[in-house]
Amino acid sequence: MRIAIASGKGGAGKTTVSASLAQVWNTPAILVDADVEAPNLHLFCAPAITSSTSTFLEVPILDATACTQCGTCREVCRFMAFAKLGKTISLFPEMCHGCGGCIALCPEKALAPGQRLLGTLECGTAMGGKHAFLMGRSRIGEAMTPPQLRALQKKLELLLAQSKTTAQPYTDALIDAPPGVSCPAMTVAQEADIILLVVEPTPFGIHDFTLAHRAFLPLQKPIAVVMNRAGIPGNAGDMELAAYCQQQGLPILGLLPFSQEIAGHYAQGGIAATCSSTWEKHFTHLRDTLQAFAAKELANA
Repeated sequence: MRIAIASGKGGAGKTTVSASLAQVWNTPAILVDADVEAPNLHLFCAPAITSSTSTFLEVPILDATACTQCGTCREVCRFMAFAKLGKTISLFPEMCHGCGGCIALCPEKALAPGQRLLGTLECGTAMGGKHAFLMGRSRIGEAMTPPQLRALQKKLELLLAQSKTTAQPYTDALIDAPPGVSCPAMTVAQEADIILLVVEPTPFGIHDFTLAHRAFLPLQKPIAVVMNRAGIPGNAGDMELAAYCQQQGLPILGLLPFSQEIAGHYAQGGIAATCSSTWEKHFTHLRDTLQAFAAKELANA
């Protein structure tokens, strides 16, 4: 079971929830940090990294001596990776999306496959060896994350398959997804079995949550909600969020209260579930309701 822990906005608390669920999860799982542009799950889970591999995107290499400046590459490229400046065709590989159309259609065979570094995939163990750990990290300056995320997903599939031959196979993956509803978030969500949306019941939080809900609905995945920072003094968003969820048939699986104690614990790199026995109970309850929700939804799928 792959659980994507997502949010409509950054700062809603999805990494807090991801790390705490990992802390209380009652079976070995694979913890995945898919927020490849700004991964930070490792700051809380303290993984022991055992391998790091580079990921690449196929991009064209231009042989200027063979190029006749016909412009076919520029005409076929939707992403403006080619420009004709005067009588010269110039290639901008950072703009390339790796479709391969230009290489296939160049009449002079002046374009050959090359590579652009996307980033790295790091693997290891976390939580004292209880869980496996997988993290993607984009190269600084790399604008495209979906190809990196697809490589991350292939690695996750490989880890899940390999674990089937072990005494304690990993049956679950807890995925700290990218925030928002752009291509990175959708790339991760479409491969998940369950989407858990972490929502901050503030005006901005609710607004972005409703956008995320509408964006994820066409994927036809089971979606549930955890309300983070519930009961903020002077804020009336809790009731508004609860009303929206009731109207849309979205179950709220947990309420995590607003707490300055947790903010201080988090700022020091602590996992919320380890702050006190009360907070451990909050996340144990969330784990149980999430597992029950997932079992019911996947059985009816």
